[in-house]
Amino acid sequence: MQLLADYRIRLRTNKFPLTKQDNRSYHFLMSRTSQKQTNKENLLSQGVTLLMQQGYHGTGLKEILDAVKIPKGSFYNYFGSKENFAAEVIQHYINPFIDQLNSHLQNSDLDALSALQRYFNEMIIELEKAEFKGGCLLGNLMGEIGDTSDICQKSLQSAVHRYRNLLQTGLLKAQQEGTVRTDKSVEDMADLLVNMWQGALLRMKIEQSSTPLKQCCENLLGDFFKA
Repeated sequence: MQLLADYRIRLRTNKFPLTKQDNRSYHFLMSRTSQKQTNKENLLSQGVTLLMQQGYHGTGLKEILDAVKIPKGSFYNYFGSKENFAAEVIQHYINPFIDQLNSHLQNSDLDALSALQRYFNEMIIELEKAEFKGGCLLGNLMGEIGDTSDICQKSLQSAVHRYRNLLQTGLLKAQQEGTVRTDKSVEDMADLLVNMWQGALLRMKIEQSSTPLKQCCENLLGDFFKA
């Protein structure tokens, strides 16, 4: 990795132009780095799928490795342990949700409250298409290992805080636009939304219905939060 960094510095500064051999070495290292990143991404994606379906304790490393065809030694080079792997899976899982929510909040055609409502409506539609299976990996792992694994507990806290902070940003913008009440703090409202959404997801799973999710959004975003 240091060699690759040195090559990049030389390319940027042009103080020591790369020779043909340097070029071959540079592209070889870039290829290896790219493949390593691809392997890691594949492991994390497979981890999301299996942890969602089977939980942390029900998922063995062998079936993850077999699914992505990566040797066991490589796994430990990437993650070090199953706990570290699960901690990174948690962040890998939440990233697309944060990106999707942020995309709605950045949409100039929508006010912030409408952006939040559209985002959660899309979540409900996706869960209906999935026939209410899986729910939320964060909620699943909170219940399974949230108080037994320090590493995963910290990653879960980080994921929830990142998500909640973006909800706060949206609610603050909605307050400034005059669509959300200002007698409640955005911190309290974002926490309430996260907590009620997680509870609604659990109800969804046992009732096999999106009604709890719709009630959560209608009661908060459609009523309690409104100015």
